[in-house]
Amino acid sequence: MEYFAKTYDVAIIGAGHAGIEAGLAAARMGASTVVFTISADWVGNCPCNTAIGGTSKGTLVKEIDALGGEMGLATDHNMIQSRMLNLGKGPAVHSPRAQVDRRDYSAYMKNTLEKCENLDLRQAEIVDLKQGENGLWEMRTKLEAIYSAKCVVIATGTFLRGKIYVGEVSYDSGPDGMFPSIELSDALHKLGITTRRFKTGTPSRANKRSINFKDLEIQEADEKLVRFSHDKSFTPENKAVCHITYTNDETKKVILDNLDRSPLYNGSIEGIGPRYCPSIESKIMTFPNKERHQIFIEPCGLNTQEMYLQGLSSSLPEDVQLKFLRTIPGFENIEVIRTAYAIEYDCVDPTTLKPTLEFLDYPGLFGCGTFCSSSGYEEAAAQGIVAGINAALKVQGKPEFILDRASSYIGTLIDDLITKDLTEPYRMMTSRSEYRLVLRQDNADLRLTKYGYELGLISKERYDEVCEKQRLIDEEIERVKSVTIAPSSELNELLVSRETSPMKTGTRLVELIRRPQLKYEDLAPYDKTRPELPDDICEEVEIEVKYEGYIKRQQAQINEMRRLEGKKLPENIDYTKITNLRLEAQEKLNKVRPESIGQASRIDGVSPADISVLLIYLEKERL
Repeated sequence: MEYFAKTYDVAIIGAGHAGIEAGLAAARMGASTVVFTISADWVGNCPCNTAIGGTSKGTLVKEIDALGGEMGLATDHNMIQSRMLNLGKGPAVHSPRAQVDRRDYSAYMKNTLEKCENLDLRQAEIVDLKQGENGLWEMRTKLEAIYSAKCVVIATGTFLRGKIYVGEVSYDSGPDGMFPSIELSDALHKLGITTRRFKTGTPSRANKRSINFKDLEIQEADEKLVRFSHDKSFTPENKAVCHITYTNDETKKVILDNLDRSPLYNGSIEGIGPRYCPSIESKIMTFPNKERHQIFIEPCGLNTQEMYLQGLSSSLPEDVQLKFLRTIPGFENIEVIRTAYAIEYDCVDPTTLKPTLEFLDYPGLFGCGTFCSSSGYEEAAAQGIVAGINAALKVQGKPEFILDRASSYIGTLIDDLITKDLTEPYRMMTSRSEYRLVLRQDNADLRLTKYGYELGLISKERYDEVCEKQRLIDEEIERVKSVTIAPSSELNELLVSRETSPMKTGTRLVELIRRPQLKYEDLAPYDKTRPELPDDICEEVEIEVKYEGYIKRQQAQINEMRRLEGKKLPENIDYTKITNLRLEAQEKLNKVRPESIGQASRIDGVSPADISVLLIYLEKERL
């Protein structure tokens, strides 16, 4: 028999990476919040790799931290190996990545939710969702409890009508053998929310004792650890080593001989998978002439023998998986703990959402994470904090919080989701940001901490620290522009050794730093007035000086983009009534309902000519 349980300001359905950030943000902003999870033992679970960060993703995590989120802190506290990727390239693509202890990370997040004021963590499956006549959203659990909330955030990950595929075997399931969420998907359809089928997959986990590491490449951690969070009260440590091996022709033959048993190729799976995270069978079919594929062997934690076989995602039958695994060097006697699988699930078309991640047609209903057609822990958490913030602001009657493309990777991610016609799970990459030289991982705190402070998610003390950091950077940049370095035999010897021309007369320090062969730190012995500064400030000074011209050019582009963003479009425009708009543009604009000319210009199917028509329309109507 149904019974009424409780009313909240904000309810979060799901306690994965998106749901955690949404719940914590809403509660920390003062909204009474509940986070529902099918199992309280799997809060913050990492069903795929136990790594946080990576190319572009590391920037997302640092931005989440700058806004007052939890993922960066959880990563630093549970890190077992840290590396900075792409150091051979420019700072725009430098990306921190950390292997974390899977179980410790999950326990940390669960404990954080449990301790958070204004937040209740509830193990309950939501099976029905509807909006009552009073405007409140009503949720019914499997155990027939009724909860209501002013705002609801859906963060269901891959659980919505989840279905596992391993060869010819398929069954309803969430990730890691969890229960799927079937009835909630039906409830969304009753509301009129259409969903689509996407898929993802995960590799096998093997027992460490069965792997021969003797001939495998060792992947050591970086000596210098880069924090994901602001917290300097403790020092993360490298505690684990990863390894590398490769597939070969024999591996390829086993997979090709059994391709007809793969649900990816025999028509069993209808969902679309992520192009940038393909299965091993897809890699072999897509790159038939590639001799080998790289495999990373990464520990799932310090208190387990489970090793994650990164690069071997598969949905082939279990016997075939074991057969091709044993063709790989180091895996000749491998024993599998968890078999690789593909998972198919329901998700929503994110073009039906606002930049706040609220549904266009369902006030008070928000979506975030994999539910919104994205892929990855970091993308999910980034959406989660924005959805949680906006749910709390809506309850409190305050203005919306929107990050634009020039402010952050988070803004780029959300803008892409709500304007692009996605045909596969969306994954953030540095190439997706046209402003990546400005939106670096190293300056995330300088860009976004002020927003976290204004929202009440960042303390005054922490905000003041960031302001002081910016002051020191500006002060040092001004100093290096004014200081002149005299030539000397020692300095010229350094210059020649770095294959750059020696000095004949005094040269401004800023000009020496701009030389690509030199680093700011190299010139310290010859810079007599240089103050003692922390490493992070020195890093910012060098980047800002070396790339000043490029940064100014990018800032000009940002200014033009924001000019177009300032030209707002009324919500009630019927684009079919605007003369000279192409039919495709009319359809796309009516579906997405962009808030500005800038957003309209990024919608697939809207051409520059259509934007000109809209600008003329606004001028004619004086809007």
